[in-house]
Amino acid sequence: MLSRLFRRLFLERLLAAHQAGRLKFFGDHPAIADPQAFVAYLAPLRRAGWVVYAKRPFGGPQAVLAYLSRHTHRVAIANSRLIACDRAGVSFRLKDYRAEGQHRQKVLTLSTAEFIRRFLIHVLPSGFHRIRHYGLLASGTRADNVARARELLAVSKSEGQPTADAVDACKPKCPCCGGRMIIIEVLERGATPRHGPTGPTIVSRLDTS
Repeated sequence: MLSRLFRRLFLERLLAAHQAGRLKFFGDHPAIADPQAFVAYLAPLRRAGWVVYAKRPFGGPQAVLAYLSRHTHRVAIANSRLIACDRAGVSFRLKDYRAEGQHRQKVLTLSTAEFIRRFLIHVLPSGFHRIRHYGLLASGTRADNVARARELLAVSKSEGQPTADAVDACKPKCPCCGGRMIIIEVLERGATPRHGPTGPTIVSRLDTS
């Protein structure tokens, strides 16, 4: 059974780490630093039933990205969850994952100071980055690693990247003069434009005759 295999391998690796001196014990457990005491400590665990909960942790790459994006591209709480803010405090909606069904959605009211304290827990200290690149894209060696990877794969720097002509071809052009148009604003149905019309350019001329 998987549980028995996992139990045996886990205890074997744990015993090997103890014999190699890689384990440290503190608090109420300094006595099991002794090899014989540690073996006696593990003995009951060899007879206990271990429950191995094994399944696919995510529903695929899309689920992983969706999970990570909630922590990297959002603030601590969305505005849509805020209900009220007055002298009594701040009220907002939350999900209680210990509850089931319709009782999972709840409303919590905190004092303003406590709400700000919890919100600031999600603010990174100075010098910390929310997203860090590793491997080939590590910041310190990214340029050298990418260049080396292109060299090993025999891929030119411009291969797979759109050229300037291709980018210009995708941009809208004026039907009158054929020049490239610059999109200032995209108007939605019923929306009020944020930008007013641009007036004609006034050229001042000075007659020096």
